[in-house]
Amino acid sequence: MQIRTSRLTFNCVIDGPADGVPVVFSNSLGANVDMWQPQVAALVGEYRVIRYDQRGHGGSELPPGAYAFPALVDDAVALLDALELPRVHFVGLSLGGMTALGLALDHPARLHSITAANCIAQVPAAGQATWDERARIAREQGLRALVAPSLERWFTAQTRRERAAELEWVGKMIAATPVAGYVAACGALKTLDYLDRLADITVPTLFIAGTHDGGAPLAAMQDMHARVRGSRLVELDAAHVSNLERPAEFNSALCEFLRAST
Repeated sequence: MQIRTSRLTFNCVIDGPADGVPVVFSNSLGANVDMWQPQVAALVGEYRVIRYDQRGHGGSELPPGAYAFPALVDDAVALLDALELPRVHFVGLSLGGMTALGLALDHPARLHSITAANCIAQVPAAGQATWDERARIAREQGLRALVAPSLERWFTAQTRRERAAELEWVGKMIAATPVAGYVAACGALKTLDYLDRLADITVPTLFIAGTHDGGAPLAAMQDMHARVRGSRLVELDAAHVSNLERPAEFNSALCEFLRAST
């Protein structure tokens, strides 16, 4: 469904009992609500599962011009307001995980908990060129040119080899991402800067990391875990998109955490 907020119109999919505790899922760069299907199946009997496309992704609107990362946090708050959800569990991966961190820092009263998977809290100066290059490729060649390198980052070589047919839809999802939305998000990622504030997070926090994740290295996630008092860290034998590469283990960690944090 299309949800009109005070900021933008977002594509949103809602499953599960109307009186269930709400769990909101936020997608990664180059993905959409479909990336969370394995989690919907695990949670839908107990929770109100709400998935939305980040701005410029899937079926969500993209306003003109560049934006800084906090705009994605404000988007999430506006969506919660439009859906009349005072407090939620918020689950995000990569871009969505970074959004979860921003919510925990600036809007903790809206949260039961956050789960921040496969993400970082700051893009250092040395990493700026990476996002410029990906944006350039998207503008000049389209998202199809980014499918192969994205899949190489998202999944281990073994998974790509053994589950190629099963994961074919992931490449199609990446290719279908609007160029303008991808490029704008790359620009926003360059402004990400939450690292020095992580000690201020007070809501229950679960970090999920991938042993083989080059985009959000295990060491970086261990450092974030150390900075957030009382947080949990789960390491999965996965690359960057751990919820799809290791869905059973991801779901087990998430469900245990949600039950303990409600």
